[in-house]
Amino acid sequence: MHQRRPRPAPAEWPRPHFIQLHRQDMAAVRAELAAGLGASPARLAPKYFYDALGSRLFDAITELDEYYPTRTEAAIFRGDAQAMARQVPAGAVWFDLGAGSCAKAASLFEVMRPGAYVPIDISVDYLREAVAALQERHPALPMLGLGLDFSSALDLPGQALDWLAGHGLQGAPRCVFYPGSSIGNFTPAEAARLLGQVHALCAGGAPGSGLLIGVDRVKSLAVLEPAYDDTLGVTAAFNRNLLRHVNRLLCSDFEPARWRHVAFFDEGLSRIEMHLASQGEQTVRWPGGQRQFADGERLHTENSYKWTPDGFEALLRGAGFAEVTHWTDARGWFSVFWARA
Repeated sequence: MHQRRPRPAPAEWPRPHFIQLHRQDMAAVRAELAAGLGASPARLAPKYFYDALGSRLFDAITELDEYYPTRTEAAIFRGDAQAMARQVPAGAVWFDLGAGSCAKAASLFEVMRPGAYVPIDISVDYLREAVAALQERHPALPMLGLGLDFSSALDLPGQALDWLAGHGLQGAPRCVFYPGSSIGNFTPAEAARLLGQVHALCAGGAPGSGLLIGVDRVKSLAVLEPAYDDTLGVTAAFNRNLLRHVNRLLCSDFEPARWRHVAFFDEGLSRIEMHLASQGEQTVRWPGGQRQFADGERLHTENSYKWTPDGFEALLRGAGFAEVTHWTDARGWFSVFWARA
């Protein structure tokens, strides 16, 4: 009796195209970190949260009872995807900002019916693996991964435009997808600049192009603050792990155990602030520099701005968007906006 041989993959099995523009410049990274530590007050950019352990800790944060944004946004997408599909053009090229695992966009493919998928992320290796796996599940959907730091500039490289043209998509409508309320990590001025660049990207597509974005809303302190300072201490571990990552990048000698997690909502600025407070006087050293911290002195690690629906709509309109629609949950904790360019 003959055994059946495994069927070989067809030669035409689709493979996603990938363009890598972001490459880590270690000299620039060390200069940025040293400048932040030398500032007054000292600060570190939240992008340095996400080494391998930091990414896993953030995944754990999203499972916490206190951390509402991820599950609340997911529920909005589940409940209102059909209504969103009536706004977002079918066949649009989807540009997924900070795509990560690509799971959020992929969960909407069946309803939204994109014509192509262009995930964008600074974590190049992770994105490459995620897109390759996703392409196998959606072999008919053209995919182009972009390794790009869009927080610096959101300009499509010439190779991406050529790829769109090669697939007959240069005149297709465009949907920029930016879930997860990551827009909150930008100051209002920075957010306005980024949204202006998003509008320009949308304007390069056919009429009907626009932005689909998740936004966390202003709410009571009893809900906001525990989401960033949970009882199990997972967020505190996530915050202190930043120091371990900086030690590797800068060859500094932070002792994470000597730093206390601090998180609070600043009502005047409408933002959650995360800090690390020095426990006792200490000096942190790295090649070519050092910083002395007083007892209780804070190192600023993240902001997360919260918006009212009217305030965020005004921000979108100021960036050039029109016909703004939004969906929310029953408690009004989170919103998903569609803004037509």
